[in-house]
Amino acid sequence: MITKKLSDTGIMDNAHNVDARNLYNTPDAMITVITLKPGQSLKRHITPVDVAFYVLSGKGVVEIGDEKQEVEANTLVESPKDIVHCWYNESDEALRFMIVKAPKPTRETIFIGD
Repeated sequence: MITKKLSDTGIMDNAHNVDARNLYNTPDAMITVITLKPGQSLKRHITPVDVAFYVLSGKGVVEIGDEKQEVEANTLVESPKDIVHCWYNESDEALRFMIVKAPKPTRETIFIGD
């Protein structure tokens, strides 16, 4: 058995310049936890695989394609591959969500705009 605590996992370099930590990373899948401070957001981007987001704490706005919705803790959000998506923390508390990518991407993420 392998166990890993989020607090023992270092922040990885990422294009979004936010607190992103890889909890699980194998040739088949990856799980990342992102924490957005109030006012932070991700860059709009497209991933080459389906993504499942699970909100662990806080609330935020998720944008997938032409849809935007505020979501809160204990909510799962599905994002199909090759669709623009983004997260925004417009609240006054931290937003933490888990990202599950399976299969693990073999192509690069595409960033939209700056």
